[in-house]
Amino acid sequence: MALITFTSDFGYSDHYVSAVKAKILSQNPDLRIINISHDIDRFNLAHGSHVISQVFRDFPPGTVHLVAINSHNNLSEAHIALKLEDHFFVGSNNGIFGLISEKDPSEIVKLEGVNHKFSSFPAKDIFAGAVAHLASGKKLKNLGKPYTNFQKMIGRKVKATKSQISGNVIRVDHYGNLITNIEKEVFDLLSKGNKYSIIFGREQAQEINVGYGKIEDGDCFIIFNSGGLLEIGINKGNAAELLGLEYDSPVNITFLLE
Repeated sequence: MALITFTSDFGYSDHYVSAVKAKILSQNPDLRIINISHDIDRFNLAHGSHVISQVFRDFPPGTVHLVAINSHNNLSEAHIALKLEDHFFVGSNNGIFGLISEKDPSEIVKLEGVNHKFSSFPAKDIFAGAVAHLASGKKLKNLGKPYTNFQKMIGRKVKATKSQISGNVIRVDHYGNLITNIEKEVFDLLSKGNKYSIIFGREQAQEINVGYGKIEDGDCFIIFNSGGLLEIGINKGNAAELLGLEYDSPVNITFLLE
């Protein structure tokens, strides 16, 4: 049986998370459900997609991911199941799956035969059954008919030239650290030993730190995090508040070409 992950914007103060898990386990009590997060900002697809994109590949291929973010039953949005990078995803066709990965799904179906009724709680009444079936070994094609009207949102892209990388903050994390969309692979390709200046708000820096170890409390640090993204923070401080930056704030790297 495959693992199941569960990500939502339900929070923990109500019964919603437990109700969905109960529905899954009522169909197969041997299934294993792992929470990714239920503290996703309400209706925030950018937050949810960032969290999922940073971790789903760490799970074994074939893992089934239940995604319930902004998943109210909008009649204009189909409920879908899809295969993406050798993982299965179940949720609403609201654009989030295109933000999770730039790759196209290899297979998509519109959920049918699980629960046809209109529901104010599709995560429980529709998604849970599909997830339980997939994790128990049922084929994706048995959950519905092929679906072609896939809504694919595209996140902010880095603009890169020989002299500059222009990026943005794509997430302010729990610590107030500023995570950008500037990838280490792009930086390494363009830097090639050139001196550079990192510009964020009214601040500049000329060094990317290897880690947190030698950063004094209250000092700013810039690293490439475990996901390979440029991250700006203040050791034991809130960089977003202290630097006056937020989601979508620009971050630029200018190279001094020789």
